[in-house]
Amino acid sequence: MGKKRKVPGINGSSSADIAFMLLLFFLLTTSMDTDMGLARRLPPPPDKEQVDKEFDIKKRNMLVVLISSTNQVLCGDEYVDVKQVKAKAKEFIANVNDDPSLPEKEEVDVPFFGKMMVTKSHIISLKNDRGTQYQAYINVQNELAAAYNELRDEVAKQKWGKTFAELNTEQQKAVQTIYPQKISEAEPKNYGEKKTN
Repeated sequence: MGKKRKVPGINGSSSADIAFMLLLFFLLTTSMDTDMGLARRLPPPPDKEQVDKEFDIKKRNMLVVLISSTNQVLCGDEYVDVKQVKAKAKEFIANVNDDPSLPEKEEVDVPFFGKMMVTKSHIISLKNDRGTQYQAYINVQNELAAAYNELRDEVAKQKWGKTFAELNTEQQKAVQTIYPQKISEAEPKNYGEKKTN
């Protein structure tokens, strides 16, 4: 009888190389979803002395914006549509007519402008219920940011004929001194829940 002929086997080392190359290819060419968020600069941590102090904010200097679990917006003392938040915030921040129920004005020496009366102590407190929809919260936040942006654009156009974004750094700082963005965001709570004793 003759010898049996050996059947050549498949080289296993080359298939491992091919699998590795395919893995690299898919890792490098696949696009990954990235989380979307708000571009916000967080305030610096407070000083130790500042933590110990209690801030006494006068009622007239604070505008409370509350978003309920049903996405209704309470701005100050009245329920408003989301589209009305910007106008209410602008009226509060600017206090054009020096209304005694709106933020008090202080004299500040502003570069390029000289001495001006500004609502330096104002603060907008944004609160929401745990049941508030994320989109409703973002919409209100956008309206508040738009209020500051519009006020800053108005000042920039009056003084330099440009939008706030077109100003140089020094000019932007001056405009920010007139309208400093002060939005305080509180931790969500269940405002609609009844307390049980």
